[in-house]
Amino acid sequence: MAKPGFRLALFATLLALVVVLLGAYTRLTHAGLGCPDWPGCYGFISVPKSEAQLAHAELHFPDTPVEAHKGWNEMVHRYFAGSLGLVILLLAARAYRHRHRPEQPLKLPLFVLAVVIAQAAFGMWTVTLKLWPQVVTGHLLGGFATLSLLFLLTLRLSGVLPALTVPRRLQHWATAGLLLVIGQIALGGWVSSNYAAVACIDFPTCHGQWLPPADFANGFHLTQHIGPNYLGGQLDSEARTAIHVTHRIGALLVTLVLLGLAWQLRAVGMTRLAALVLVALAAQVGLGISNVLFHLPLPVAVAHNAGGAALLLTLVLVNYHARTSLVRVRRPAFAGWRLSPRKQANGLITIKGEMPWRP
Repeated sequence: MAKPGFRLALFATLLALVVVLLGAYTRLTHAGLGCPDWPGCYGFISVPKSEAQLAHAELHFPDTPVEAHKGWNEMVHRYFAGSLGLVILLLAARAYRHRHRPEQPLKLPLFVLAVVIAQAAFGMWTVTLKLWPQVVTGHLLGGFATLSLLFLLTLRLSGVLPALTVPRRLQHWATAGLLLVIGQIALGGWVSSNYAAVACIDFPTCHGQWLPPADFANGFHLTQHIGPNYLGGQLDSEARTAIHVTHRIGALLVTLVLLGLAWQLRAVGMTRLAALVLVALAAQVGLGISNVLFHLPLPVAVAHNAGGAALLLTLVLVNYHARTSLVRVRRPAFAGWRLSPRKQANGLITIKGEMPWRP
């Protein structure tokens, strides 16, 4: 049975997904600087429209003429992100108010609130630092982190508890899969922020070669200077090729590990989770290849971001059901052992011992 706050957490998760996709759309339409200031747009709460507003924008931002369509792409993203922040604040306030209830998680909602505050700062720096790749990638990761943490909170409040025991090898596969997917999302963000998505326009080779000329030193020069403006990117062709090729290698590694994870899930009877992993993986790989072959069409590129989110949430779900055991219990004492009310309600404790695992 779902716990109080479940519907609000689910709504926040869906809203976070919309914000992530709007962020991808804004970036892919080159609208990241559609408004040269933050949090408003040319000093207003919406894109300048009247003659007086346009004159004000021209006077105070002479180097960035108003492009209404880009400005609206950016502002719609900000409106949704701001709404998400308010919903998360409500979740955190509700959690603190009901913190004495055993079924109410407290640390996780407060942590999500801290993440979204940091995410707002990254959103500001994205504009003020003119799309500096390090900040843009951090902003993307913050969005995915917010989404996955809200999904975890939704699972915690859903009333569905993870299995009591799972094989340790499955826990290891699940953890490795989650970490690799996070790393691959970070690489994808680096590809996007450095405009390297079309650095290779053929597949499976790149420029007709398996090992094309690539400048990894400059491609992953994380201490590069700030400014003046990174719209369109500043790296040369070989540096972008290095980033793109690394993302492909990461995709191959993720594919191999997730295939192994699906096999392990199937072996212990979690066939639905195994199928979900395979479907999410196949869709994401297919979208990634389509981006290359069709030269980054906007719908496919946005769908690729959605696929990354779906794959991440799938791995969060798998890890939720393959949670590492936290308590070691001696077999003779098992029958009389009890969890604290909060740990029982939150489903945080699993047990090592002789008890058979149930999928």
